[in-house]
Amino acid sequence: MPIDAGSLHYAVGPAIAVVMVGLIALFLRWAFSSSPSSGSLGDAEGLLTPVASLTRRESALALRAVLSDAGIRSTLRDPAPHRTDVLVFLEDAERARALAMSFRDG
Repeated sequence: MPIDAGSLHYAVGPAIAVVMVGLIALFLRWAFSSSPSSGSLGDAEGLLTPVASLTRRESALALRAVLSDAGIRSTLRDPAPHRTDVLVFLEDAERARALAMSFRDG
């Protein structure tokens, strides 16, 4: 016995709702994924380059202050426990490395 197409109208609403929830779930998974985008810091660090890696965060903050006094913008990264990297922009890297080499952890 053939099914009348008009008798399936009760299934159209829930089917549309299931499809929409699936599309929203896919969008949210894409929007909030933790994979790095092409413009973020990666292996090449993007626009920043590490100039020093220190075991104490306080020492890294002190080095960052020295760099700031020299007019060099910097930031810190904690890639592992008991390790803090000091990063600067590529155009300041040479001067920052020279200052980092003369920096004494007090």
